Parts: sequence; C-alpha cells; structure tokens
Amino acid sequence: MATEGTKENPWKLKTPPLTSDYEMYKEVKDGKDVIMCIVGKTTLIYDAKCLTDLHEMLKQHGDWMELGSADEQKPAKEGTVEAWGRSESNPNGGWYGLKKGLRGRFGMYIPPLMEKLGLAEVTHEAKGNKMRAK
Repeated sequence: MATEGTKENPWKLKTPPLTSDYEMYKEVKDGKDVIMCIVGKTTLIYDAKCLTDLHEMLKQHGDWMELGSADEQKPAKEGTVEAWGRSESNPNGGWYGLKKGLRGRFGMYIPPLMEKLGLAEVTHEAKGNKMRAK
C-alpha cells in the first residue's frame, strides 16, 4: 500500500470531538516541509516542524494540556496548545500556521495527527479536549 501522509494517500482524520472529517498530508512548499490540512473546500498550511516541536513541549509539560482551538482572528486561551502554536516563545518564534488569515485552529487539527502518528494521546469529548505526549 502507498505511504500514508501523501497527497495521493492523505491521513484521514477526525477533529478531537469526532464531529468533522478532514485530511492532511506532507508536502514541500517553497523549499519548506509543510503539512497541508484539507477541511472541506478550505486548505490550511502548517510548518511540519510543529510535530516535533509540539511533542517536545508536551514531554516537558508532562501532563494533559487543553487544546483551546481558535480562529486566527480570535485570541487563544492562555496555557493551551493553540496559544503555544502562535506564541513568540515557541521554537518557531510565532505562528506554525503559514496561510495568512487561516493560521489558527492549530489546537483543532494538529493534535489528531499527532495521535495518529503515535506521538500523543488526545481526549475526544464534546468540548474542552486535551492532549499529552506519548
């Protein structure tokens, strides 16, 4: 079978509350490894190094962390994965989302991929989901 995580064979994922389906795959864009996130007709783009950076941060955190997903235009709740994914103090020095106007939702779409890759555990409640490193 073809390698999963390619455009031809994307990872098929569900949001943490298990209410919506979406797909992700790795690609090189402008010389940078990125993760393409296809949600309906919308495409979000994340820097692929977010996977290792988030995993390392969660290992250091050592406990469950709230996801706190929010659109780019809304503030992220402090102490959440979403806030970390846009913070100037993260290893990226800011947003892991690369598509202006659609840089948010890091806490919605990256955690299920981390779970699929065996890097994290994610809760699947209607609201207030959390994750921790594996």
